[in-house]
Amino acid sequence: NADGMRGREDSAPWIGSAYLFLQSTCKTIILPNLYESAQKKPCVFKALKLALADSTGSVNGVDMLKVHCSHPHLIVQLKFCKQENCRRFLQSYREGELQKSLQNHLQLSLAMTTVPLEMELKAGNEHLDNMLKDEDRCLECIYREKPDRLRDEEITELEERLKSLILHQNINNNMPSKDCMSLNSPSLPSQGSSLSPQVTFVFQGQQFDNRTLTSDDHQKFAKLVSKKWKQVGRSLQKNCRALRDPVIDNLAHEYDREGLYEQAYQMLLRFIQSEGKKATIARLIAALEENGLTSLSEELLGLHSNENDS
Repeated sequence: NADGMRGREDSAPWIGSAYLFLQSTCKTIILPNLYESAQKKPCVFKALKLALADSTGSVNGVDMLKVHCSHPHLIVQLKFCKQENCRRFLQSYREGELQKSLQNHLQLSLAMTTVPLEMELKAGNEHLDNMLKDEDRCLECIYREKPDRLRDEEITELEERLKSLILHQNINNNMPSKDCMSLNSPSLPSQGSSLSPQVTFVFQGQQFDNRTLTSDDHQKFAKLVSKKWKQVGRSLQKNCRALRDPVIDNLAHEYDREGLYEQAYQMLLRFIQSEGKKATIARLIAALEENGLTSLSEELLGLHSNENDS
């Protein structure tokens, strides 16, 4: 059987995907908050990158496609392109080496005393932590899950920064690492600028500035959309891969206990995380309009505020 798998590996590339869930067990260290901070993000990224390289024995052993912040977890979407690398990763994970390595790298790069971690590994609906002893089964689960996205622009940007940083540190080796973030390279071209979203849009005959969705929009939407969150999700899914079937039904099922606010919140979160700067108010308003949610659109655009103020 091993030979059979090897044969298959030669003819077609072995590609699989998994999600690594990370949570700090120390109350004062909240990984998503660190990753969302502009100063700390490159430090956290660097630690992830180095620990994953340790676990597979090579810098390109596993590719990070995206890092999601989902409180209290940091979720890293991984892509493996060789069965051998995936096997090494699983061994390192099972033996607690990856955890040790990541704790050390985070400690160094964030200049903290300790960063205790809890980890979970999932592929699709499978919790791999429950079957780590059965390595072939884990490999099969990871192989079954094909990556559903290309690498996130933000990750590419962080990779570039890390490369230029390492070059920089090699050139002037005495540079203290805590300055590592002062290289906030503004020279990086923002990707996709040629595809920049429209600058303004028209709603009820008025022109509005198009902007990226804010956390305030996100909360208002979740609070007010009620049962119609699924329909809005289906309107958004037409040009958002992250909301393709069966994602919306899965969210409904997964957050059923938490109720409509959480379901709506999680749906829009998927949209915002996958679309990045392209998750704009114009796209959300268009989806709301398609489902007759005019008053929610007005609320998001601040057209109700005058009445409330008086």
